[in-house]
Amino acid sequence: MLIAGFQTLTLTDFPGHTAAVVFTQGCNFQCPFCHNSDLWPLTREPSCLVPGDHVLEVLARRSQVLDGVVMTGGEPTLQPDLKGFIRQVRSLGLAVKLDTNGSRPAVLRDLLGSGLLDFVAMDVKAPLGKYGELAGCVVTIPDIQESIGLIRESGIKYLFRTTWVKPLLHACDIAEIKRTLGPETPHHTQQFVAEHAVNCRLRH
Repeated sequence: MLIAGFQTLTLTDFPGHTAAVVFTQGCNFQCPFCHNSDLWPLTREPSCLVPGDHVLEVLARRSQVLDGVVMTGGEPTLQPDLKGFIRQVRSLGLAVKLDTNGSRPAVLRDLLGSGLLDFVAMDVKAPLGKYGELAGCVVTIPDIQESIGLIRESGIKYLFRTTWVKPLLHACDIAEIKRTLGPETPHHTQQFVAEHAVNCRLRH
């Protein structure tokens, strides 16, 4: 596991749970509104990473005061040993929430089928026709659609989220996203913080 950051406590990132947050290194999207571009590269100097064993040791010590762990990034599903790491986290009696961009449905299907996730939050970047613009790269749309379906049918708690980048997304785009997700599907819009955007043209 390439772990770029570790937050020992959050009261807001895992609904209903007191949790820690693990930030994985590497992302296959390059969203122009991203405020965490340091996590984009798939590799990083070892001195900038947090050893996985250290994270697990801290979680073990804090397992009596924590309910769960949030796996976020970057994009966690890029990590080849994600499944094994989550198994170790769950062996401590902790629930696991996965934050994902939905680009790797095969990994998501495996984790869900193995019963390793308790909550999934997927970022839906844009209406399907504008996905590449908001993701900053070429996106395989059927993968996004498959991930949406897997999450909706998973039987666990889930949430879809969209960062409303108003220079790039309009109210009609948000409405189209909601239509794509379907009625009664949990979907929240998140405020765009312009001053932290990686694309300086959005910082106004």
